[in-house]
Amino acid sequence: MSDSFTTRVLDVTTGSDERVVDITGDCAAFLRQAAGDRDGLLNVFVPHATAGVAVIETGAGSDDDLLAALHTLLPADDRWQHRHGSPGHGRDHVLPAFVPPHATLPVVGGRLELGTWQSVCLVDTNKDNPHRQVRLSFLG
Repeated sequence: MSDSFTTRVLDVTTGSDERVVDITGDCAAFLRQAAGDRDGLLNVFVPHATAGVAVIETGAGSDDDLLAALHTLLPADDRWQHRHGSPGHGRDHVLPAFVPPHATLPVVGGRLELGTWQSVCLVDTNKDNPHRQVRLSFLG
Protein backbone atom coordinates (compact mmCIF):
# COMPACT_ATOMS: atom_id res chain seq x y z
CA MET A 1 0.00 0.00 0.00
CA SER A 2 3.00 2.30 0.12
CA ASP A 3 3.07 2.52 -3.68
CA SER A 4 1.01 5.31 -5.18
CA PHE A 5 0.31 3.09 -8.22
CA THR A 6 -0.68 -0.58 -8.10
CA THR A 7 -1.98 -2.86 -10.81
CA ARG A 8 -3.47 -6.33 -11.21
CA VAL A 9 -4.69 -8.32 -14.21
CA LEU A 10 -7.93 -10.29 -13.94
CA ASP A 11 -8.46 -13.33 -16.15
CA VAL A 12 -12.13 -13.57 -17.12
CA THR A 13 -13.71 -16.45 -19.02
CA THR A 14 -16.65 -15.14 -21.02
CA GLY A 15 -17.40 -18.35 -22.94
CA SER A 16 -18.88 -18.64 -26.41
CA ASP A 17 -21.88 -16.36 -25.82
CA GLU A 18 -22.10 -12.59 -25.79
CA ARG A 19 -21.81 -11.51 -22.17
CA VAL A 20 -21.92 -8.64 -19.76
CA VAL A 21 -19.78 -9.74 -16.81
CA ASP A 22 -20.08 -7.85 -13.52
CA ILE A 23 -16.55 -7.34 -12.15
CA THR A 24 -17.49 -4.89 -9.38
CA GLY A 25 -16.61 -7.41 -6.66
CA ASP A 26 -13.20 -8.01 -8.26
CA CYS A 27 -12.61 -4.25 -8.34
CA ALA A 28 -13.57 -3.93 -4.66
CA ALA A 29 -11.29 -6.82 -3.67
CA PHE A 30 -8.40 -5.27 -5.59
CA LEU A 31 -8.96 -1.91 -3.90
CA ARG A 32 -8.97 -3.47 -0.42
CA GLN A 33 -5.39 -4.56 -1.07
CA ALA A 34 -4.16 -1.76 -3.31
CA ALA A 35 -5.78 1.35 -1.85
CA GLY A 36 -6.11 0.69 1.87
CA ASP A 37 -8.09 3.70 3.09
CA ARG A 38 -6.69 6.14 0.51
CA ASP A 39 -8.47 8.28 -2.06
CA GLY A 40 -7.57 8.00 -5.72
CA LEU A 41 -8.67 6.64 -9.05
CA LEU A 42 -9.34 3.13 -10.31
CA ASN A 43 -8.65 2.62 -13.99
CA VAL A 44 -10.25 -0.43 -15.58
CA PHE A 45 -8.79 -1.35 -18.97
CA VAL A 46 -9.52 -4.21 -21.37
CA PRO A 47 -6.54 -4.81 -23.70
CA HIS A 48 -8.68 -6.32 -26.45
CA ALA A 49 -9.91 -4.91 -29.77
CA THR A 50 -13.34 -6.52 -29.34
CA ALA A 51 -14.44 -5.84 -25.76
CA GLY A 52 -15.34 -2.88 -23.59
CA VAL A 53 -16.03 -1.64 -20.07
CA ALA A 54 -19.43 -0.28 -19.06
CA VAL A 55 -20.74 1.16 -15.81
CA ILE A 56 -24.38 0.07 -15.78
CA GLU A 57 -27.06 -1.50 -13.62
CA THR A 58 -27.05 -5.30 -13.72
CA GLY A 59 -29.48 -7.98 -12.59
CA ALA A 60 -32.65 -6.08 -13.52
CA GLY A 61 -32.41 -6.69 -17.27
CA SER A 62 -30.18 -3.75 -18.19
CA ASP A 63 -27.30 -6.05 -19.09
CA ASP A 64 -29.53 -7.95 -21.53
CA ASP A 65 -30.93 -4.63 -22.79
CA LEU A 66 -27.38 -3.47 -23.52
CA LEU A 67 -26.67 -6.58 -25.57
CA ALA A 68 -29.99 -6.14 -27.42
CA ALA A 69 -29.19 -2.48 -28.15
CA LEU A 70 -25.77 -3.49 -29.46
CA HIS A 71 -27.45 -6.05 -31.75
CA THR A 72 -29.68 -3.29 -33.13
CA LEU A 73 -26.83 -0.82 -33.51
CA LEU A 74 -24.18 -3.33 -34.61
CA PRO A 75 -25.90 -6.32 -36.27
CA ALA A 76 -23.88 -9.51 -36.66
CA ASP A 77 -24.29 -9.77 -40.43
CA ASP A 78 -22.16 -9.52 -43.57
CA ARG A 79 -22.09 -5.69 -43.86
CA TRP A 80 -18.70 -5.41 -42.14
CA GLN A 81 -15.47 -5.15 -44.11
CA HIS A 82 -13.51 -6.82 -41.31
CA ARG A 83 -14.49 -10.41 -42.15
CA HIS A 84 -12.34 -12.99 -40.36
CA GLY A 85 -13.81 -15.10 -37.57
CA SER A 86 -17.49 -15.86 -37.04
CA PRO A 87 -20.07 -14.32 -39.39
CA GLY A 88 -20.57 -10.68 -38.43
CA HIS A 89 -17.36 -10.59 -36.37
CA GLY A 90 -16.46 -7.22 -37.88
CA ARG A 91 -19.04 -5.63 -35.59
CA ASP A 92 -17.05 -6.83 -32.57
CA HIS A 93 -14.17 -4.63 -33.75
CA VAL A 94 -16.49 -1.60 -33.88
CA LEU A 95 -17.85 -2.25 -30.36
CA PRO A 96 -15.07 -0.34 -28.50
CA ALA A 97 -16.09 2.87 -30.29
CA PHE A 98 -19.46 2.59 -28.48
CA VAL A 99 -18.46 0.73 -25.31
CA PRO A 100 -14.93 1.99 -24.63
CA PRO A 101 -12.20 -0.38 -23.46
CA HIS A 102 -11.64 1.65 -20.30
CA ALA A 103 -13.24 3.46 -17.37
CA THR A 104 -11.69 5.66 -14.70
CA LEU A 105 -13.62 5.70 -11.44
CA PRO A 106 -13.27 7.60 -8.15
CA VAL A 107 -12.07 5.85 -5.02
CA VAL A 108 -12.78 7.50 -1.65
CA GLY A 109 -11.41 6.02 1.55
CA GLY A 110 -10.35 2.89 -0.34
CA ARG A 111 -13.86 2.23 -1.67
CA LEU A 112 -15.18 2.52 -5.19
CA GLU A 113 -17.62 5.43 -5.38
CA LEU A 114 -20.41 4.06 -7.56
CA GLY A 115 -24.03 5.09 -7.59
CA THR A 116 -26.58 2.84 -5.88
CA TRP A 117 -27.36 0.76 -8.97
CA GLN A 118 -24.06 1.04 -10.84
CA SER A 119 -21.79 -1.91 -11.52
CA VAL A 120 -18.49 -2.17 -13.38
CA CYS A 121 -18.89 -4.62 -16.26
CA LEU A 122 -16.84 -6.27 -18.97
CA VAL A 123 -18.83 -6.25 -22.22
CA ASP A 124 -17.78 -8.99 -24.63
CA THR A 125 -19.64 -9.68 -27.89
CA ASN A 126 -16.82 -11.70 -29.47
CA LYS A 127 -17.86 -15.36 -29.44
CA ASP A 128 -14.48 -16.36 -30.92
CA ASN A 129 -12.41 -15.31 -27.87
CA PRO A 130 -13.69 -16.89 -24.63
CA HIS A 131 -10.81 -15.65 -22.45
CA ARG A 132 -10.31 -11.99 -21.57
CA GLN A 133 -8.04 -9.94 -19.39
CA VAL A 134 -8.98 -6.83 -17.45
CA ARG A 135 -6.24 -4.61 -16.05
CA LEU A 136 -7.09 -2.84 -12.80
CA SER A 137 -4.82 0.04 -11.82
CA PHE A 138 -5.11 2.17 -8.68
CA LEU A 139 -3.55 5.60 -8.61
CA GLY A 140 -3.57 7.05 -5.10
